[in-house]
Amino acid sequence: MLKIGIVLGSTREGRVSPQVGEWVKGIADKRGDAEYEIVDIADFQLPFLGTTDGTEPGIAAWNEKLANLDGFVFIVQEYNHSITGALKNALDFAREAWNNKAAGIVSYGSTGGARAAEHLRGIMGELMIADVRVHPTLSLFTDFENGSVFKPAELHLDNVNAMLDQVNAWSGALKTLRK
Repeated sequence: MLKIGIVLGSTREGRVSPQVGEWVKGIADKRGDAEYEIVDIADFQLPFLGTTDGTEPGIAAWNEKLANLDGFVFIVQEYNHSITGALKNALDFAREAWNNKAAGIVSYGSTGGARAAEHLRGIMGELMIADVRVHPTLSLFTDFENGSVFKPAELHLDNVNAMLDQVNAWSGALKTLRK
């Protein structure tokens, strides 16, 4: 069975990515087509790339976690028209562990996080992550109460399932390249 990591893309205090990630995981777990798990980059306490000698235990644990996954769903929030610095740093702390895997994006922000998702797609291309087409976008204005309580509209359910269909299909196909 495929192993898909749902990567929380924020580490800031008061973040809502855990709410969005748990929502995606709840939908995914009902499918029974893969093993899904939340992967919180905050748990790895990654230093800023290039500021240390690279021997911190979180770096090795991060790469090991990624290496054991077949695909990803990134929970991406838009900060200043892009992804968070924490997510970019986490992406940069691995290389081969990302290669020849698939990923979907669930984004949120004032414009559904679309600009952040587009930046992430460019980064994923460099890391040899195949990004899927279906991209659920969540609005800070309609899917969050007071910007902090996640209350997604029912219409997003179909998009999340369609995205997961693509992530699983591509992850399975790309797994053959890594054997």
